[in-house]
Amino acid sequence: MNDQLEANKRIVREWHELWINQRMPEEAVAKYLGPHYRQHNPGAADGAEAFLGFAKRFIQTHPDFRMESKRIIAEGDYVVLHSHLTLEPGDRGMAVVDIFRLENGKIVEHWDVVQGIPETSANNNTMF
Repeated sequence: MNDQLEANKRIVREWHELWINQRMPEEAVAKYLGPHYRQHNPGAADGAEAFLGFAKRFIQTHPDFRMESKRIIAEGDYVVLHSHLTLEPGDRGMAVVDIFRLENGKIVEHWDVVQGIPETSANNNTMF
């Protein structure tokens, strides 16, 4: 079971790096997306073509964005990725949690939660 969990984490790490930080969403879709992709973000539609449209628009709108993975957790067919997203250099950014479900080594479902990083905090803890 641990081998499968590590394989699932590797797939999500590579997907993330390829489409986001290398700006290669077509290659990421071809390599890692399953035949039926279900999206739970209300601003994105289901399917590979819809994902590609979203990714291309995001890259065009935010050409300097970066996403740094902070931690990755796997359980069964699910992988959770906790990341720091910045839209431009110097941006405080957002804390992002992406949840992926995999089938047969392919990403078939996605949820996300995004929270802006405030200027001040009621505690001394970071969001990461």
